[in-house]
Amino acid sequence: MTARNIARFWEWGRKIICVGRNYAEHAKELRNAVPSEPVLFLKPPSAYVKEGSPILVPRYCSSLHHEVELGVVIGKAGTAIPQSSAMEHIAGYALCLDMTARDIQDECKSKGLPWTLAKAFDTSCPVSEFIPKERLPDPANVTLWLKVNDVERQNGSTSQMIFSIPYLISYISEVISLEEGDLILTGTPKGVSAVQEHDELQAGIDGIVTMTFQIDKTW
Repeated sequence: MTARNIARFWEWGRKIICVGRNYAEHAKELRNAVPSEPVLFLKPPSAYVKEGSPILVPRYCSSLHHEVELGVVIGKAGTAIPQSSAMEHIAGYALCLDMTARDIQDECKSKGLPWTLAKAFDTSCPVSEFIPKERLPDPANVTLWLKVNDVERQNGSTSQMIFSIPYLISYISEVISLEEGDLILTGTPKGVSAVQEHDELQAGIDGIVTMTFQIDKTW
């Protein structure tokens, strides 16, 4: 059996575990309470999209928002992982977008329903190339930025996260066993906003990675 290539995790990884409201200012801009424990939701692997392919607006969405995030790629499986050894389970990172049908999410929240329609649609998880952990020695102090049509919308540091990466790995693995190739989205800084068909999104971690995506028509 051929060994799986962790640098192409999006081709075979089995799940995407997302952390909501992990930056206090982002929680506040959406008028949500700052959480006392992580807010988790899932995206399926079919949400992945790579540069060169467009981000598609779901037919039922009239307010698609961008959320730039640091993704953590799991390289070593585990259950109930202690915080003290959590970083040993990381193979590397990726720059990610959590595309969100905000109008649908607001409707789901008002009805007490899950966020699946708002978060899990095809192309809702654009990802960069794999970043080996050696290239990001201090993931707790990384600046993420995003521009729409060359106008900056988001710029924030992972140092602003409420729950640290080791804490998230430990917390998630108490509930959901982590497997090689899994991706954890660690939350977004403030500045999320709506995008339209034909908009160009650029996102980056300075000196490490940049990526560009186009918004395409409703499907």
